Amino acid sequence: MSNIFGTHDEKTMAQLADVASRAAYVALMADGHMGYVMPIGGVAAYRNKVSVTGVGFDIACGNCAIKTNLNIDGFSVPEMEKIADEIQRTVSFGLGRTNDTDDAPTDHPLFESPVWGLLPHDQASLSLKAKAREQLGTVGSGNHYVDVFYDENGTVWVGVHFGSRGFGHTVASGFLALGTGNPWGTKVKEQEVLLDLDTYLGQDYWNLMNLCGKYAYAGREWVARKVIKILGGTEVEMIHNHHNFAWKERHFGEELIVVRKGATPAFPYQKGFVGGSMGDNSVILMGSNCGVEAEGICVPYVPDGFDTEKSRLQKDALFSTVHGAGRVMSRTMARGKTKGWGPKAKIVSPGLVSWDMVNNWLGPMKVILRGGGLDEAPHAYRRLPEVLTAQGPTITVLHTLTPLIVVMAGENEYDPYKD
Repeated sequence: MSNIFGTHDEKTMAQLADVASRAAYVALMADGHMGYVMPIGGVAAYRNKVSVTGVGFDIACGNCAIKTNLNIDGFSVPEMEKIADEIQRTVSFGLGRTNDTDDAPTDHPLFESPVWGLLPHDQASLSLKAKAREQLGTVGSGNHYVDVFYDENGTVWVGVHFGSRGFGHTVASGFLALGTGNPWGTKVKEQEVLLDLDTYLGQDYWNLMNLCGKYAYAGREWVARKVIKILGGTEVEMIHNHHNFAWKERHFGEELIVVRKGATPAFPYQKGFVGGSMGDNSVILMGSNCGVEAEGICVPYVPDGFDTEKSRLQKDALFSTVHGAGRVMSRTMARGKTKGWGPKAKIVSPGLVSWDMVNNWLGPMKVILRGGGLDEAPHAYRRLPEVLTAQGPTITVLHTLTPLIVVMAGENEYDPYKD
């Protein structure tokens, strides 16, 4: 099938087939692996419906990269070590953290949106808004990060990866409950819930999902710009995109609701930032132009009558690409089985990755790591160049970003809001 990129295990393919039984069209990117209901790296297009678990619990998780006016030649290794320490001190990583900086964006205009009123009752709205204010500009844990890179010209970039934190998780969990006939706040097992956008419930979810998107954008941009300030640089260009979200788009001659779960939008000329693991390069890429003459802008869709081999591949991908390298082993396989969490967490049985292995990987690359865990080691992931190659001519790599600094939550952090 041409809408499957790369190779995948049977469980991932079975999960995609299950999604396909309900969707109009599906695709699977080369970084795909098992997820909740829908595989990570999966794309599904529905007719006037949105999948709550397809969008996921970390609504609007995504990547933001900012090109700076700085060059790597302007920094020594000791300076970079100090910058890494300052990023770790300034930006909040980990479980339920709040943004305690003096300039935390607690007065962002998104908090004045009437969409907050769509939450089921006033108390839920007030408490969730208060939590969202506190957490805006925090990164969380798991595979979420702040990185400093340099490209093939020595230009310094800042990249971040995280989503809508507790706000998005609460919205997703709440609508999963409502969509299965349970009260808001009820803990419900992960299952498929398709909401019709012609219903009040579907419209409420859609509007709150989009508010989560604005929230995630605001948080990522605040963190990335904070790091640029620490570096002493200025912003030259920003590339920003969600990869856990749903959009109204036109494909195959009709308007559809396209859910991307761990997949990056990649229409012709649309730029995206795709990260590798903590010890691999990342990239700035672009959806291939497929013959559409519109250089410098993102074409929202390719005319239905336009047909080349390249455009057919892009259409089959639903104009999507990978969001990262993709896991090859679970967190438990990588770090081992643990008992408890946080500082008191203990490894009951060791995993396949050790810190010696991680240090041997990162050492020659001279990556400065702060935080991170064995479950995020390079060994737990595919290699990004391989999955990009598997996407074929659907994308064009514009810049290769070599990591200088990687900052993540500590090894024993637990985060209920990670994707």
